[in-house]
Amino acid sequence: MCIIFFKFDPRPVSKNAYRLILAANRDEFYHRPSKLADFWGSNNEVLSGLDMEEGKEGGTWLGISTRGKLAALTNYLQPRQDPDARGRGELVTHFLTTDMDSLSYLKKVSAEGHLYNGFNLIAADLSTEKGDVICYYGNRGEPEPVVLAPGTYGLSNALLETPWRKLCFGKQLFLEAVERSQALPKDVLIAQLLHVLNNDEAQLPDPAIEDQGREYVQPFLSKYAAVCVRCPGYGTRTNTVILVDADGHVTFTERSMLDKDPACWETSTHEFKLQS
Repeated sequence: MCIIFFKFDPRPVSKNAYRLILAANRDEFYHRPSKLADFWGSNNEVLSGLDMEEGKEGGTWLGISTRGKLAALTNYLQPRQDPDARGRGELVTHFLTTDMDSLSYLKKVSAEGHLYNGFNLIAADLSTEKGDVICYYGNRGEPEPVVLAPGTYGLSNALLETPWRKLCFGKQLFLEAVERSQALPKDVLIAQLLHVLNNDEAQLPDPAIEDQGREYVQPFLSKYAAVCVRCPGYGTRTNTVILVDADGHVTFTERSMLDKDPACWETSTHEFKLQS
């Protein structure tokens, strides 16, 4: 289970406004090995964490490149997983390292969507000169990807904008922070967004999540009904905040759990300018 909130405005009127504000949680088993976010790729042009699970090495859930390519993935809640399906994390890394534009890439992915368990994929081309384009595809939804209109979106483990209560609740908290963004110092905005991502108030009852996960036992679903998931051995392991300002300056902040311990966290920030 994961959750992503993002707002984008390719041509912000104010110089103080952000072209993109994204806040995301990665939920995963604590024992699953992964690397903290850092630069990698042929020219160190890609910034992301990396999954190091055997057979899935090199996949990722969220990343951005200095060339302005951004991708983010969530799994789709489904009762039965195909153990022979391809690893979904490769969908992000392949986009971050390809020369294909976001819509063309998602069209290619949609033709191969049946090879994977359920997923949602956000792919973006962030260009200071041409303007930003963000696209979405979910292999449990419409057959074709869509180009998103500027605005604010929420994505969890159903299709984009499916109104799970935790998504609606978290999106409202995200919007409240975003509305103050131009008046806040950057570090304060990041702190507020991290606070949103760590809200662990269960949003119950939720008929939408219960219907989609009806083959799961109820206590299992209830643990997932908060923006920040906290269970024994499983839960929110990584918070990520990405800010892109009007000039293409990127601030990527990651807060990561250390040593499989929900009480032990490390925060790091990477900054760079998008290549023209």
